[in-house]
Amino acid sequence: MENTPGVTTSTRMPVPDTMKAWVIGDPDELVQVEKPVPVPSRAEILIRIDAVAICATDLEIIHYGTPALIEGGSPFNKNFTPGHEYMGTVAALGEGVDEFAIGDRVTVEIHAGCGQCKRCRQGMYTSCLNYGLNYGDVKKGHRANGFTTDGGFTEYAVNHINTVIKVPDTMSDEEATLVVTAGTSMYGLTELGGLVAGESVVVMGPGPIGLLAVAVAKSLGAAPVILTGTRDSRLKIGKELGADHVINVKDTDVVGKVKDIAGQQGVDYVVECAGTETAINDAIHMTNRGGKICFAAFPHDPATIDLPHVVKNNMYMYGIRGEGKSATHRAMAFMAEKRFDASLIHTHTFALDDLPEALRYARERVDDAIKVVVRARDAEQQLKAVSK
Repeated sequence: MENTPGVTTSTRMPVPDTMKAWVIGDPDELVQVEKPVPVPSRAEILIRIDAVAICATDLEIIHYGTPALIEGGSPFNKNFTPGHEYMGTVAALGEGVDEFAIGDRVTVEIHAGCGQCKRCRQGMYTSCLNYGLNYGDVKKGHRANGFTTDGGFTEYAVNHINTVIKVPDTMSDEEATLVVTAGTSMYGLTELGGLVAGESVVVMGPGPIGLLAVAVAKSLGAAPVILTGTRDSRLKIGKELGADHVINVKDTDVVGKVKDIAGQQGVDYVVECAGTETAINDAIHMTNRGGKICFAAFPHDPATIDLPHVVKNNMYMYGIRGEGKSATHRAMAFMAEKRFDASLIHTHTFALDDLPEALRYARERVDDAIKVVVRARDAEQQLKAVSK
């Protein structure tokens, strides 16, 4: 790569020709292989991956294939590397890049839209109309690392500069991997209106996105912030992240409980992160007239919902995809300023070679795992790199 025209490298950070990478074989099958290290093109950088978090969507892709779309179809047996919540160190610069320097610590967001379609021109690059339609030809511009192009369960990845955010020295690698999760929560609240100060918000489902939605909503001044779920241990973390009230929905009229807290008219906003038919209808019935609901989960099945109630009460419903409209940048600003401690949801760490076990912990929620992080470089290597 050192002699590639237009690519800037440094002897302080030599780049190998090949790297270890995990690829999907059949459903639920991961194989570790050697791949060529990718070369950054114009307006791209090469990132040496230091840590990557496991998202529930990664588990979906490895099992079901969707929402990944490789060469116009499922990702199975196509030498595809999943994983999208990663951070690392800039190792090489593509042509025309002066926004970053080799050695910068950075974290990433997933989507770089084509920049040409209607949605991208509106800033909705997570809804790029060319999503998955470039069939691996990145010259069209669209990338969604870990979805339509190779992701982060490897040692190096190429990212467009629009998808990269600098990481402050005060932030650990593990916390930096959580910026995408916080960015997704931020995007949901952005689509609900953005200015939520003084508004009542319910977050349904204390998974990673739900827990950080609590933190973001509280940081934006929402009041009260109510978290609902079935696990007391996670509801407790929600309290630490700023929830004013928590409700365990087991054997409980959750809509009634919410209205007891926020008033019988219901709440202004709901961020629904559970994805079940019951949760969706509960969200509808706890929202006040003219209120707004954000659907952040990926439901597996179609749902029957009380649409007449939605229409009669002039409600607004939004589905979000990813962390659009630069929400990760806003999330990073909050995290860098310590508005909330996202690291509270990080529960387990594994080495890259142990990815299958890390995925098992995340999938089966072993030891009440919430956010599992995989390190591509161990702590000793990291300390040596910093000391240099």
